[in-house]
Amino acid sequence: MRMYANFINGESIENESVSNINPSDTNDVIGNYARGNEQNVKDAVECAKHAFLLWSKSGLLDRHTVLKKTSEEIINRKEELGKLLAREEGKTLAEGVGEVTRAAQIFDFFAGEVLRLMGESIPSIRPNIHVEITREPLGVVGIITPWNFPIAIPAWKIAPALCYGNTIVFKPAELTPGCAWELVDIINRSGLPKGVLNLVMGKGSVVGQAILENENINAITFTGSIETGKLIANACAKHMRKYQLEMGGKNPLVILDDADLDKAVDCAINGAFFSTGQRCTASSRLIVTEGIYDKFIEAMLEGTKKLVIDNALKEGTHIGPVINDTQLQQDLEYIKVGREEGAKLLFGGERLNRESPGYYFQPALFTECNNNMRICREEIFGPVASVIKVKNYEEALHVANDTTFGLSSGICTSSLKYSTDFKKNSIAGMVMVNLPTAGVDFHVPFGGRKNSSLGSREQGKYASEFYTNIKTSYISH
Repeated sequence: MRMYANFINGESIENESVSNINPSDTNDVIGNYARGNEQNVKDAVECAKHAFLLWSKSGLLDRHTVLKKTSEEIINRKEELGKLLAREEGKTLAEGVGEVTRAAQIFDFFAGEVLRLMGESIPSIRPNIHVEITREPLGVVGIITPWNFPIAIPAWKIAPALCYGNTIVFKPAELTPGCAWELVDIINRSGLPKGVLNLVMGKGSVVGQAILENENINAITFTGSIETGKLIANACAKHMRKYQLEMGGKNPLVILDDADLDKAVDCAINGAFFSTGQRCTASSRLIVTEGIYDKFIEAMLEGTKKLVIDNALKEGTHIGPVINDTQLQQDLEYIKVGREEGAKLLFGGERLNRESPGYYFQPALFTECNNNMRICREEIFGPVASVIKVKNYEEALHVANDTTFGLSSGICTSSLKYSTDFKKNSIAGMVMVNLPTAGVDFHVPFGGRKNSSLGSREQGKYASEFYTNIKTSYISH
């Protein structure tokens, strides 16, 4: 079994290791991946700090070349990397290849952004004085990523960090180190100087904590749970450093009486159940007006029953397993909670057995829900959808906004009036009209409000707001 080492200052650093297990087939060990320690983090930060002195002053063409070569290799290996992603995370092969393709697109976009770096040149209000506004890199950036998008999320953090001249200490999720290791290997073989990008795999309580405590880290970008996000915010405040947090959602999909029923059901099934519901943009609250409610429930039930849950690599699979037994038990616990609260489990919510041993879970559809139930308030992070019946649009909007989260929201309607009002009044960072709440482009800003996000937006040109500092210079003529 191959041992995959940490990568610090251009060198492979071996540690104790942990096996990377396929959730579709627990007999399948993908490889053994290093589990780093506090000293590894300290060494990585020191190397990144030293490398920053040169990388931050590197030529634009040097950065462009690294990012462009990275994009090209990722896309040329999309089938191979997509299969690896499906094996270690549990997404279907099609979803895995799609995510890898998105990672390539992100690096390609930021390869272009390197050549579009701009500032401002404006006159002062005082005579014979000129003002220049420029952007400069931050320094050493700590990157901490989750397991549910093991190559796309690292890509949309690493690519802009490198684009704008920063150096990196990268800690991927312990459950999905394979894609992270391959990504770092590709980038470092694309001409990146030693020490610019360092990989330290391992436990959050060890590696992540060491990143938080290191005073030479200039900024931290994180995607994960609210609880960890709060710890990071507190640690960054202590060190007076910049931080960026993406922390989840309890996203509503509103379905009005005038909606196209087939389109509404497609949006609901895709948003609630695809990727096994393990995405922060999943539509876990389906808010349906009473005129279409019965027809929607009937069609939603029929569509849910047709879903094929099986090995992520198997042809014809719609939904793979959940990531591990801990997540499976959490999903099952919420099924119990929903029933105890009085919701009706119309379908699913059970562990499934398949040909290969894995963490298979039947997507669950709850009806007779209200927005005070825990299943409608807390992020389950599994394929569990709760349907809430409302009288009209006004009540639907109120229920949609009645949450501590604010990442993504959606509405299915043929009404220009209601879609326009929803776009304006939905308290969310992203709004979808007649589309699933999950599924965003790589060149536009990503992020939410309330407990979903804190800090600058990710992706697109808006990434520069986090990965750079602004400098204002005055020049007297």
